Amino acid sequence: MSDKSDYLETAYKIIISLGLPRAQQNERSAVSLLALLNLTPGKPWARAENPLVGITPIMDWAREHYEKDYAPNSRETFRRQTMHQFCDAGLAVYNPDNPDRPVNSPKAVYQIRPEALALVRSYGSDAWHDNLTSYLAKRETLIARYAKEREQNLIPVEIAPGREIMLSPGEHSELIRAIIEEFAPRFAPASILVYVGDTGDKWGYFDAVLLSELGVDVDSHGKMPDVVLHYTEKNWLLLVESVTSHGPVDGKRHAELSKLFSGSKAGLVYVTAFPTRAIMGRYLGEIAWETEVWVADAPSHLIHFNGVRFLGPYTPS
Repeated sequence: MSDKSDYLETAYKIIISLGLPRAQQNERSAVSLLALLNLTPGKPWARAENPLVGITPIMDWAREHYEKDYAPNSRETFRRQTMHQFCDAGLAVYNPDNPDRPVNSPKAVYQIRPEALALVRSYGSDAWHDNLTSYLAKRETLIARYAKEREQNLIPVEIAPGREIMLSPGEHSELIRAIIEEFAPRFAPASILVYVGDTGDKWGYFDAVLLSELGVDVDSHGKMPDVVLHYTEKNWLLLVESVTSHGPVDGKRHAELSKLFSGSKAGLVYVTAFPTRAIMGRYLGEIAWETEVWVADAPSHLIHFNGVRFLGPYTPS
C-alpha cells in the first residue's frame, strides 16, 4: 500500500478501536481524523497536532493531502455523520475557542481533545495497547453511550487490572466473562485481549491496530470468533468460540477462521468454550479435531481433541 493508504487504514482501525459505531467506520471519518491531527503522509504519528479546523477546511485538506475529493454538498454529511459523533465520543470538541458561537456558524471549528491526541501520538509504539485500554477505561465509548438504557443490566468484564468493559446481559456474555477472567489466566497467562464480541454490538472491544500488527486485517464483514487473545509469551492467537446456543468450532468453522486469520504472524489455536459439560455433550460429535475445549464449570481442565501437545497451534499439512 502507498503511504496515503497506510495512514487511512490506520485511522480507520483507530476509529474502530475507540468504539465509534459502524456508521462512522469509513473513509470519511478516517480522513477527518487525519485532518484533525494534521497528519499528512509521511509525518510520524508522534508528531500529530490538534489545530482548530472547520468542515470545509477538512474537506479541502483531504483533497490536497489524500486526493479525496468530496462534493460541496457533502459538508452536512461530514458534520452530522462524522464530527457530531466525534464530539459525542469525546474524541473532539466543538468550538473550543468560542463555545458561544452560534450553531451552524461558518466559523465553526473542531479540535482533538488532549487525551485523544496523547493516545494517537503513541500509535506504533510499545505503549499503544496499554494507552488504549487506559483511555477506554476512563472514557465511555460512543457505542456504550448510545446503549445507556441497557446499562443497569450490563455484565462487567475485567480486561486488565482495574479496567472493565460492559457486555450485554445473557448466558453468552457470562461465558465470555469466564473465558477472559478464568480461562485466559490459567492457559494463556499475561495474554492481551485483542477482541471480544458482544450480543448487543458485534465489536464489544477490538484493538484493530494490534491485530493488524499481527498480520490480520478484518473488516466489519469478517465473522470473528467471540474472543481473540494474544498469548505473547508464545506468540499464539487464541481464537475462542463461546457456545451457549450456537455450535462449536466444527470443521466448517475451523476452515472459516483459518481463512480469516490466514495472514497471522502468530500461531493459531482454536478453542471452543462451553458453560457446562452437559452442554458440551450435545456437540461432541461436531467438534473439529486439532482444537481445544474448555468448560467453565471445570475451569482448571482443558480437553484436547486428538493432538500431540497440550495446547498449541498446528501447522497445516
